[in-house]
Amino acid sequence: MEQLRFGTAQPLKRREDVRFLTGTGRYVADLVPAGALWAVFLRSDYAHGEIVTLDVSEARAMPGVHLVLTAEDLLARGVKLGMKGERIKGRDGQRGQGPERPVLAQGRVRFVGEALAMVVADTPEAARDAVEVISFDINPLDAALHLNSEHPVIHPEAPGNLALDFVFGDEAATEAALNAATHRVALEVIHNRVTAAPMEPRAAFAEWEGDRLHLCVNGQGVWTQRNELSRMLGLPREAVRVTNPDVGGGFGMKAMTYPEYVVLAEAARALGRPVAWVSTRTEGMLTDNAGRDLVARVELGFDADHRITGYRVDLVSNLGAYNSQFGQGIQTELFAKVLTGVYDIPAAALTARCVYTNATPIDAYRGAGRPEAILTIERAMDQAARVLGVDPVTLRQKNVIRSFPHRTMEGEEIDGGDFAGLLDTVAPRMQGYAQRQAESRARGLVRGIGLASYIEAILGAPDEIARLVLDADGGATLFVGTQSNGQGHESVYSRMVAEATGIPQDMVRIVEGDSDRIGKGGGTGGSRSVTVQGTATRAAVTAMIEAFEEFLVEEWDAAEVSFTDHRFVAPGTNHSITLAEAAALARAKARQDLIDRSEKITLDGRSFPNGVHLCEVEIDPQTGHLRLDRYSVVDDFGVLVAPNLVEGQVHGGIAQGFGQAVTEWLVQDDSGQVVTASFMDYAMPRATDLPMFSFAEQGVPTRTNPLGMKGCGEAGTVGALAAISNAVRDALAPLGVDRVDMPFTPSRIWTWIKEARHAPV
Repeated sequence: MEQLRFGTAQPLKRREDVRFLTGTGRYVADLVPAGALWAVFLRSDYAHGEIVTLDVSEARAMPGVHLVLTAEDLLARGVKLGMKGERIKGRDGQRGQGPERPVLAQGRVRFVGEALAMVVADTPEAARDAVEVISFDINPLDAALHLNSEHPVIHPEAPGNLALDFVFGDEAATEAALNAATHRVALEVIHNRVTAAPMEPRAAFAEWEGDRLHLCVNGQGVWTQRNELSRMLGLPREAVRVTNPDVGGGFGMKAMTYPEYVVLAEAARALGRPVAWVSTRTEGMLTDNAGRDLVARVELGFDADHRITGYRVDLVSNLGAYNSQFGQGIQTELFAKVLTGVYDIPAAALTARCVYTNATPIDAYRGAGRPEAILTIERAMDQAARVLGVDPVTLRQKNVIRSFPHRTMEGEEIDGGDFAGLLDTVAPRMQGYAQRQAESRARGLVRGIGLASYIEAILGAPDEIARLVLDADGGATLFVGTQSNGQGHESVYSRMVAEATGIPQDMVRIVEGDSDRIGKGGGTGGSRSVTVQGTATRAAVTAMIEAFEEFLVEEWDAAEVSFTDHRFVAPGTNHSITLAEAAALARAKARQDLIDRSEKITLDGRSFPNGVHLCEVEIDPQTGHLRLDRYSVVDDFGVLVAPNLVEGQVHGGIAQGFGQAVTEWLVQDDSGQVVTASFMDYAMPRATDLPMFSFAEQGVPTRTNPLGMKGCGEAGTVGALAAISNAVRDALAPLGVDRVDMPFTPSRIWTWIKEARHAPV
């Protein structure tokens, strides 16, 4: 068999866009069965309080109401209330605290929006009317909103609200390195709380067929949902089917289970009818897992030649009211994966205190720990360049990793890269900056330039399964374990199969998001899809071709058969057939094993996408308004399959990074009320906020998978936060502003400038 092609670096037209742009995409709300009932949740108006009474009797008597469920009702029906929450090992070797998070509040509420009860009625309107008449009394308690020993304890298991005290690296060696350093640079970096706000809010419906449950949900994978529903509802796993249809954005927020899905499933079981729920936008703002929300205090040590000798990060991470599915691991283990960025640092340490507060739980949001780590070290490097009086590019060039393979502090291997070369490539794009700065000044504006080198660690399970079936019409169906929520998987995977087999791409069907039709899969998250699923697809196609070659050797009584130019041929004979023709022959011979092939793969290691972001901002000192004027990116994603789709992923990532850096902020007041719970108050970035992006790829193929790909889904956000932050710091420094914190809203920038102008000399 000749070397099969699994993707070429050519632009790819996304075939799924036709249905998305013509309104024929099929989302959860489009698939709700006829005759389904509708659910609405009663949610807490208090961030913290004891439930004194909860009387649902009047709601149960309302017209059109079929069922009202509370925590006590679920317990009586045998439902386990406690949700899954990750617990990471801390400094003492013990796992962090694990208080139960009930799917409906029991005894106490701990954040605004926590569900107390669910009403099921003929229509959403009838259910909302019934929710309005539920009588409940909550004895309010003071809200704990940050780490403060005087704040009330949220969970008895966590004195002082400390969930986890985590340490990574060598604290003693790092302290010694900092003490011996010629120069020490310290900085505090605040990472503001944000929410994913996908175009399609969370939604689901549950239905039963006999003793089997089907949950249709807009998620990022089906197996975790299936396993949790099985556990909490007391069902064997084979009695649960979970499907994901088209999904309008996930960004990590839709990767995990949520309380609503369990309650929906039990309601549908109790009523014998489908039950559906679609979140409102404000409901999503209050209940979707939020992102980021930490404060990092950092210190860098340098020798006399400006080489880094030590790096320390001490952070406090807000987990919200409960452990979420991945929450404890994000600002600990995931932050640690790229703690030192692209730099060769001999001594480094991370300490992290994760705390409970009366807020929506925190979980994965695009990048999950890696954007936070890169923002932290790149802000520190920018500050160091300013303090030391050296060029930011020169300082980075002096300290980047140059020898590969490089062993990370976690013991993983970065098998290849060219961090210095990427800096060399982006440096010429700074040319003309002094002139642009002068032109801005002439218009009464200030201009700043920001640079960030980033590295990302691909996450998720290293194993994946692909199943390829040759269909009777000459096409093929590929069953995959990942789930698209906007990335273009359908186009990418179908082209991989088409280029390797010769089957027309429009005849390659992709099946995803169905736990009945796909045996197992890791879902989508951590930029894993193209590397892991692509490799599994390659393995399935390769194994199928090799099996057909052996089959045809016997059928043709040939010395050998090879698959060349998309045809099976036997040298020295006239035998030559396509894969579709070979499949027809196998079908006639009852060789189903040849036309239905599954392969499981495990990657050799993690891949590390990396790159450099460079941007310029322009700020009006009179109003504080910020404009992102120029943006350039040079990335190393290894081998590219579809460069235009990769570029689209980077653009989207930059946009989300810009949103967090400049416009987005999920804010609570002193009582724990969310004051930015709609798009009237929570400012999403718009297309007019962003310039044209300059994108270039300078890839070094990875050896951790046979395709040489490194993944690209989150990289744009990982680099954007730091680049934009450094540009704002650079723009405001001449005005006397010595500290900037995201988000860079006009009012905050205007206030900093005003305070700097009136500061005592």
